[in-house]
Amino acid sequence: MHSITLRFLASHNEGEHVAGKISGGTVLRWVDEAGFACATRWAKGPCMTALVSGARFAHPILVGDLVEVQARLAYTGTSSMGIAVEVFSGKLPGGELRQVLYCATVYVATDINDRPRPVDTWTPETPGDMALAERVRAHVNAVRTA
Repeated sequence: MHSITLRFLASHNEGEHVAGKISGGTVLRWVDEAGFACATRWAKGPCMTALVSGARFAHPILVGDLVEVQARLAYTGTSSMGIAVEVFSGKLPGGELRQVLYCATVYVATDINDRPRPVDTWTPETPGDMALAERVRAHVNAVRTA
């Protein structure tokens, strides 16, 4: 599976919130959970987070909002996976989901000793998948050279 979507209601139990707004740290935890789930499914085993980068919040998530976190495999390396993660939220019932943030993440498949292990190769085939791969690669490379 090269993508995963998590959907849930933002709850006051999700951690710190101020004036009914979910904290950025909680949203970043959701990003990592979705990315980790996508990477672990693709790698068919344990993974470690290597990078979460470029998260810019467009608007807050409010307690009670419907939240959707989409993680999509963008490319694979020998043992790593570049994954794009997007978070959306909206009011119930029927409120349009708006993008809250987009970020690039990298996960590394690991063995029982936490050493990198090979992953299956994934090759983008559609123009959209190719553009996503280039976007995530460019972002990761910019972070590495900074």
